[in-house]
Amino acid sequence: MSKVEQNAIVKIKLPRISKKEILDLMQNASLKELGRMAYQIKKQLHPDNITTFVVDRNINYTNICWVDCQFCAFKKKINEEGTYILSFEEIDKKIDELLAIGGTQILFQGGVHPKLTLEWYEDLVSHIAQKYPQITIHGFSAIEIDYIAKISNCSIQEVLMRLQKCGLSSIPGAGAEILSDRVRDVIAPKKLDSEEWIDVHRTAHKLGIKSTATMMFGSVESDEEIIEHWERIRTLQEETNGFRAFILWSFQPAFTPLQKTFPNLHKASSNRYLRLLACSRIFLDNFQNIQSSWVTQGSYIGQLALLFGANDLGSTMMEENVVAAAGARNSMNQQEMIELIRDIGELPAKRNTAYEYLEKF
Repeated sequence: MSKVEQNAIVKIKLPRISKKEILDLMQNASLKELGRMAYQIKKQLHPDNITTFVVDRNINYTNICWVDCQFCAFKKKINEEGTYILSFEEIDKKIDELLAIGGTQILFQGGVHPKLTLEWYEDLVSHIAQKYPQITIHGFSAIEIDYIAKISNCSIQEVLMRLQKCGLSSIPGAGAEILSDRVRDVIAPKKLDSEEWIDVHRTAHKLGIKSTATMMFGSVESDEEIIEHWERIRTLQEETNGFRAFILWSFQPAFTPLQKTFPNLHKASSNRYLRLLACSRIFLDNFQNIQSSWVTQGSYIGQLALLFGANDLGSTMMEENVVAAAGARNSMNQQEMIELIRDIGELPAKRNTAYEYLEKF
């Protein structure tokens, strides 16, 4: 089967929604109406009725992190009990297991280790790329790249160029959370600010390194700050067309420092998730792909998301540690994804990182 590149924006005329208009829809439209609007846009962008997924594994190469994000239950300090840095042999074993089930991608990220320099990352990426050329390396969040540059006394552009030369293909949107500096000062005060996050992705895009954009909602943000986030990524996409997809996921409060600080914080409802998902599909008119977050929502809300604007069911995620550390332990295999997609009358297709079809079912 020939590969079909899905990443180029389909040229359809969608009226651009303003920040004021999307705020009104978010706060006042019925869930049913939002779903109808988002699904209609999805069908305009994806008239072939195909819903995609990718078979991959999330490899967290270390849990050591100095950043102390208040929403994270995964991190460990450098001398704390239970810390690890995976050896190349341990990483190889994980990739071998992924290949055995037909996987094509590793989502490779970890804590922001205070001592690992660019040379360590170059050795790691080179090792994987040379031993497993059939695997796409989708790795390293903006905060990791920013810190690697700082500790290695070089620019972000140099870090990206050198990792790209070693075999890095694309970067995930992790670390965005909410691109509002007021929110970031509360939930992740040590992280790079909103504009710095955008700058890392802009630099990557200009080098030909595609990325994804994410949003973690449900902590201390306002509706207006959610829209500020969408506006930032829509503006960068207008400039670079470097984002392949947008992924929305909900804050998982269990066992996190933020829940101790704000004991009234609770996991966002499925209603809230679907409302925001639909609004993101309506507002992000230059994003081709919207991914369902079944990892935080469970498989059935993940399926329902396909009727609220999502055209991709995301990853089978053979391994996931960060969200699981906060109490969300959902899992799904390829056959389950195929059945969920068929169940709503859509056609399942396995894809690669570039949203090219590899196999239709």
